[in-house]
Amino acid sequence: QVQLVESGGGLVQPGGSLRLSCAASGSIFRDNVMGWYRQTPGKQRELVASIGSGGNTNYADSVKGRFTISRDNAKNTVYLQMNSLKPEDTAVYYCKVSWFLSNYWGQGTQVTVSS
Repeated sequence: QVQLVESGGGLVQPGGSLRLSCAASGSIFRDNVMGWYRQTPGKQRELVASIGSGGNTNYADSVKGRFTISRDNAKNTVYLQMNSLKPEDTAVYYCKVSWFLSNYWGQGTQVTVSS
């Protein structure tokens, strides 16, 4: 089984920064995609950013230029550096790892951007 443990969420003022981490453990296929999604009440979960095992990245338009996704393949860990945070970035952030037809999710971490 695969487990994902997220950390790094919290309360930050507008314009501030946070760094999320997600460590995956278990039987993980080497060629995978790791990503961060977010969800607010009443809305669908949306992709924030993803990164393949080769380093190719994909970002939602709303976070381009502010967020950076990275990964450490040796540690099966993915990071999300979030800068210039806005109140609309407030959400529960979820980590996901996927390959072929397999998808595994973390438990989520709350990010609140407020003054």
